[in-house]
Amino acid sequence: MTDEPTNFLYPFIDAQEDDAASLLADLTASAQAKAAESLALRRSTVEANAELLATAAGEMARRFAAGGRLFTFGNGGSCTDSTTLARLFARPPLGKPLPSWSLTADQAILTALGNDVGYELVFARQLIARAKAGDIAIAMSTSGSSPNLMAGLKEARNRGLYTIGFAGYDGGAFAKSPDVDACFVVRSQSVHRIQEAQALLGYELWLAVHELLQTPGMVA
Repeated sequence: MTDEPTNFLYPFIDAQEDDAASLLADLTASAQAKAAESLALRRSTVEANAELLATAAGEMARRFAAGGRLFTFGNGGSCTDSTTLARLFARPPLGKPLPSWSLTADQAILTALGNDVGYELVFARQLIARAKAGDIAIAMSTSGSSPNLMAGLKEARNRGLYTIGFAGYDGGAFAKSPDVDACFVVRSQSVHRIQEAQALLGYELWLAVHELLQTPGMVA
């Protein structure tokens, strides 16, 4: 069969391979190739964003030190990634917990806003109710162009928050928007690889903020 949706990932599976040893070898080689591709992309992404990571971490540390809070949000897989990032700041493996919330964590709020005012405003309306000048907003996306994320970032920027976008491909609307103070772009066409690299970027961002807050005199 040539029209199976798995063909582009595992063409050898649909080739009706009769030799189990050959099939196992193909599966092993495929997994190794994907792991190598992911590792290379994560390394190049961190290197390409090193200066921006330092700048964003410095601003975040300054705001946390002054009482600022972090709000994260995203859709689909990026929703879970943004929640993981919020929890990393709020419940870190070491160092001081920092005030951080995922705007997708409360199902009642999310569905009420989606039903009453529209899904495009589910993040913007939460920021209106909860955010203040001096806080931080992080939107995570593969496309970098989702309307509800753009609306959330615009509201955050208007309210005096420091705004950060995580995007894939060419950065999408995030990379061009005046409402995004810092945009981390993972230059890949694969959703899987984009999200893997974004997870590492998020960890590197937390680690840099943690180190700044633990170093006397580093945060003015």
